[in-house]
Amino acid sequence: MSRLKRFEDFRFVGARDTMLVYDTDDEAQAEELAIRAEAEDLWGKNLLQSFAPDVLEEAANRGFRAVRRAAG
Repeated sequence: MSRLKRFEDFRFVGARDTMLVYDTDDEAQAEELAIRAEAEDLWGKNLLQSFAPDVLEEAANRGFRAVRRAAG
């Protein structure tokens, strides 16, 4: 799966409505974000955000939490 259009150069992309940050190098997270972006019109509502520097720590500094997956 490729990264979201307009966010191709960013690994971590946040959704402002949930304050969750997705790791787009993780296929499951990238797919979940792409589905949400389309279904919930996150583009049109201006609810997607990238971070500079593109690291998880910067997302956390801005109040975002990492998406966590349960094992199994």
